[in-house]
Amino acid sequence: MQTIRPRPPLRTMSRAFQDICAGEGPWIALGNFLNYWFADAKDHRYDLVSEPLPEAPANDYCQRWAAYCAASVEHLCAKYHEPCPLWVHDPKYVLPIPWYEDHPEHRREKIISTTPEAFKKRNIYSGNRMFNNKWELAEKYKNWPLPDWSKPAGPGKTETMA
Repeated sequence: MQTIRPRPPLRTMSRAFQDICAGEGPWIALGNFLNYWFADAKDHRYDLVSEPLPEAPANDYCQRWAAYCAASVEHLCAKYHEPCPLWVHDPKYVLPIPWYEDHPEHRREKIISTTPEAFKKRNIYSGNRMFNNKWELAEKYKNWPLPDWSKPAGPGKTETMA
């Protein structure tokens, strides 16, 4: 007889934010959330974002990531035609000073021009690549020809990894 294991708790945005403030790397916590959003619980997307974020500690680090989480939820809900929870529109999720998420100054113009609106209106500038979905990209490029690794490398290129 097969045992059915209960589903583990959802990796909600609220949980991702709590993990970030507790010291987990932001891209790990957000990556865990995104795995659920894009694959593991995509049939429960609203459940992943409906719970408001807990009150952020009064430090710049957590305040920035709270705004980033709110922007992420608004952006993803719009992109995937999900209802957007009201908590994301709270003005406390607008940063007083622009945050370029560690991009060098010479790239800022491009970053600003490509940042989605949900982030811009919160004073967060990080470009448009942060939510590339590996499952959608795989589907998009599934018919591309595979490289022929049996052919020698072109001129000036090495054939082996050293």
